[in-house]
Amino acid sequence: MTDTPHALTFVAPDQPTYREALLMLGRVALDRKLPPPDVLGGWEAAEWIYPSVDFGLVEAARQAVAGLKVDWALLPVEGRRKSLLIADMDSTIINVECLDELADFAGLKAEIAAITERAMRGELDFESALTERVGKLKGLKLDALARCYEERVALNPGAETLVKTMAKHGARCVLVSGGFGYFTSRVAQRAGFHADRANTLLDDGAALTGAVAMPILGREAKLAALLEESNNAPETALAIGDGANDLAMIKAAGLGVAYRAKPIVAAEARAKIDHTSLTTALYFQGYRKNEFVV
Repeated sequence: MTDTPHALTFVAPDQPTYREALLMLGRVALDRKLPPPDVLGGWEAAEWIYPSVDFGLVEAARQAVAGLKVDWALLPVEGRRKSLLIADMDSTIINVECLDELADFAGLKAEIAAITERAMRGELDFESALTERVGKLKGLKLDALARCYEERVALNPGAETLVKTMAKHGARCVLVSGGFGYFTSRVAQRAGFHADRANTLLDDGAALTGAVAMPILGREAKLAALLEESNNAPETALAIGDGANDLAMIKAAGLGVAYRAKPIVAAEARAKIDHTSLTTALYFQGYRKNEFVV
């Protein structure tokens, strides 16, 4: 149990789900003699502020929305707006795994995607899996990089709004990826990040050599980036990602969010986004929709 105020925030993907969640979570709030919720976004997001939290409240909220496609979180009110955003790229800020899509240009997507899936689930060592996958792309012409970016990569819903809204309100936004700088540099500029960190694919001027520059940016490097960018104050940061290599930074951050994540990540994150867009990470910080940069 904690006696510090917490916000119970929920976000729904559509009006019928919002109404149902409002009714069910409203009953929980009524049992605790709370007033009606504060609406953050009409027919989309609302929250109650609980003066204290106990296991019974957590369980009651969980049962109230069981079976509903709604995202919710119970988070401390103090310090909820973060001054740093650390975000994974592949399958978080963007819609694809760039390495898998790049492999498609070599006719190897199914083989490489299977390795990626296992690595993201935490079943394989990330660094070894990355080295193996990149090795299979030896000889791939460099123009495949541009074609992959232009034809396959899109920002996930809410990505640009998340980044630009936090930036407008003073947060530093950094894209940290176990993928490659060719893609992160372009995605960072497109979405509005201040900086990006990633791995480097090596080439001979015409084609990929099948190697990646060392050291490889993986799980521990992402955690190190969080600590460095936050000046060793990870409680001031929001970290968001979907794969096992994101878990260390998600657990260390003041607000760690699992976005449509692998089970190993979803099980340990403080908050999850499974049904709505990336703007939910703004609602979880107490932003109102009229504060969003769209």
